Amino acid sequence: MKREEKENLVKELKEAFDKNDSFYLIDFLGMSVAHAVELRRRFRDNACSFRVIKNRLVLRALKEDFPEDLKSYFQGPTAIAFAPQDPIKLAQIIQDFSSKYSLLKVKGGLLEGQFFPEERFVEITSIQSREDLMAKIGYLMAFPLIKLSTTWQAPLSSLSRLLSQLRTKNRVGGKNAQSTNKRSE
Repeated sequence: MKREEKENLVKELKEAFDKNDSFYLIDFLGMSVAHAVELRRRFRDNACSFRVIKNRLVLRALKEDFPEDLKSYFQGPTAIAFAPQDPIKLAQIIQDFSSKYSLLKVKGGLLEGQFFPEERFVEITSIQSREDLMAKIGYLMAFPLIKLSTTWQAPLSSLSRLLSQLRTKNRVGGKNAQSTNKRSE
């Protein structure tokens, strides 16, 4: 690889690190080309990216404000999986692929700007996705209003049922009164 290509690659990586505050460092040793293609397809389907780059170039691209602990994970074969939108979904994809093929091992990474070691990855995969959490929050916010609405509607619906029953009773009672009047005549 020429020096210019390396400089361009470092520049691209710096931009990727600037755009994404969540990424995972993955040990992919032993992965076949077919598995790599499948993994990249899964990432692409979920708007994520997967890059295999020399550790030296990645270390040049890392900003100074990244944790020093993170820099120590760039040893051996390391791939970077970026999650621009939903880092939890990316973690779940990695976990599913890893459990299916037993090929990947997460070394660590950053989640929303916070460093996490390998041991915490299982905790991250157990978190629900952002959409699920937002839906729950929306439901919890709307539930008191729904309850209040039904509470206000209960007396009105009871009143309407009562009036309906009275109307039915008056009609039946009115017909009975008319029929008894006709008989008495």
